[in-house]
Amino acid sequence: MPSSDLERIAAIADPYQLIRAATERLSAAQQEVTELARLRRRIIQELHAQGISYAQIAEQAGLSRGRIHQIKHTGPAPEGAFLGTGTLTLATPLKREAGNARPVVAMEDVTAAKRLEDLARGFGLAVSLEHVPLGGDIDLNRPNLIVICGPKLSPVMAELYESDPVFEWIKDGAWTLKDRRTDQSYRSGEDSDPPRPVDYAYLGRLARPDGNGSVLVFTGIHPQGTLGVVDLLTSEIATLWGQVGDHRFSTVVAVEYDPATGEPVRAELASPLYRHEDT
Repeated sequence: MPSSDLERIAAIADPYQLIRAATERLSAAQQEVTELARLRRRIIQELHAQGISYAQIAEQAGLSRGRIHQIKHTGPAPEGAFLGTGTLTLATPLKREAGNARPVVAMEDVTAAKRLEDLARGFGLAVSLEHVPLGGDIDLNRPNLIVICGPKLSPVMAELYESDPVFEWIKDGAWTLKDRRTDQSYRSGEDSDPPRPVDYAYLGRLARPDGNGSVLVFTGIHPQGTLGVVDLLTSEIATLWGQVGDHRFSTVVAVEYDPATGEPVRAELASPLYRHEDT
């Protein structure tokens, strides 16, 4: 903790305020330590992938070779940064069901959020949960924000999706996703005749409206697709991080699911994974 912070907190006269301030600063410091450890491990991995030996890295960094090996294999994994850093804010939408006066959250969204929270915490990330309110008015200009919501429930999210240079949401009887580069359209099996237990989902990192960062967003055409994205992230986040890092991107995920439970059976990329700076 910087001495100025320590001195400021130690000078607080009210003991309860001091305890509160010390606790908050400790929490922030622990998050900083986690992110510094993640950054250090990532840089070592990147240097080694460039052909630089651990002995050379150790010599240049002023550490022992054994210490470099230890850092390489312990601590928070670099790919956790695919989700964000520090404390993540994870938002799921509220909606009003027919005959129900109170706003509700779809069970699949609750399940997806819980599984994503577990994944994030496994990377040493803290998670704060919130809801996209009825009407869909959500502040997207915040760091480390993940939103599970489609264009139907939020005009704000619809406008964000429109900024994607590759994919667009189209409502033609049923919602579909269209790849402008290939003209390929992705239509849920639930909306096909005969129905099939296959759904498609959007996954992307898009520019915040204020231009000062990005928002990670995903949603299925139907709820099964949303669960499939989390399934893909759980199993392939290292690969995704290796391909796009923290850059802006978008892709379509194909999800096969058990028609009895809605649980994903297989989730994989159905489209190219487009880095927006390359499009």
